[in-house]
Order: sequence, then C-alpha cells, then structure tokens
Amino acid sequence: MIFVTVGTHEQQFNRLVEYMDKWANEHDEGVIIQSGFSTYEPKYCKWSKLYPYLEMVQMVNDARIVITHGGPSSFIMPLQIGKVPIVVPRKKELDEHVNDHQVDFSNQVAKRQGNIIVVEDVTKLADTIKQYDEIVNGMQNGLKSNNEKFCEEFGKIVSGLWGKE
Repeated sequence: MIFVTVGTHEQQFNRLVEYMDKWANEHDEGVIIQSGFSTYEPKYCKWSKLYPYLEMVQMVNDARIVITHGGPSSFIMPLQIGKVPIVVPRKKELDEHVNDHQVDFSNQVAKRQGNIIVVEDVTKLADTIKQYDEIVNGMQNGLKSNNEKFCEEFGKIVSGLWGKE
C-alpha cells in the first residue's frame, strides 16, 4: 500500500492527488490519500480530506511507500517510523503554496541528510515508485533509528568495560 499525504495547508495540491489517483487505476497496489484542501476527488483510491493523527501514523506504519508534500511535519513522521518518504514539494507557480520554500527546504534536507527522496515533477513518480527499493538501498545516509544507534553505541561501551571490543 502507498500512503499519500498533502498536509493541511489551505491551498490545493491537485497535481499530486490526481496523479496518484490515476497511478492507482493503472496498478494493483492500493493507494490511500489524505487530500487536504485539494479540489480533485480521487476515483480509484481510498481517500479523505483529513484523517485523525493516530490513524495516519498507522497508515504510514503499514505503507510500503509514503509520499508527502514538502512540509517538514509530514515527512519527519515517516522518518521517525523508519520509512524513507518520497517528498513532492508544493510549488508557488502552480498555486500550491505562497512561495517555493518547500522546494528549497526539501532539496536541502535531501542534500544534507540523504534520508528523503525529492521528486519535483510528478510525471517522474511512477519511475521513483518502481525503483523505490533500489533508491533506498543506495542512499548514503540510510535510516537508522535512534534506539538502534543508542543500543549499538551502548553495546560498544559495555564491551569496552569488559575488555571484549
């Protein structure tokens, strides 16, 4: 299942919602969309303008792929769950936001952290979805949970205390 969220910004994000709805019609994988203030109503996906937060967390957890807009809250939550999100930033020129800060911010996070996949052109989403596992496996800064890092480092300290490094 693919979960798509466009957040709660009061401008439409029809470009992403419509693309993923049409993608769902052509593929066997289920798609769930949180469409926010978009005016396009999906025909081939389960969707709602808004979902309760805990339900969204569960959908993100269950999803094979999470696709979000470029709002930090929307792509940080999948990262916390251990998912590498595909981020499609909203664009001012398409009336999706008041400026292009999502484009700039998403690209900077991808460049500096290496833990999100930015797709500005939705026509490239199908290829990104198809190659998702390869892209994630090839990322330099693969996700590693803080708990896993802590346990690994703690294990080294304990081993060092007992002389078993």
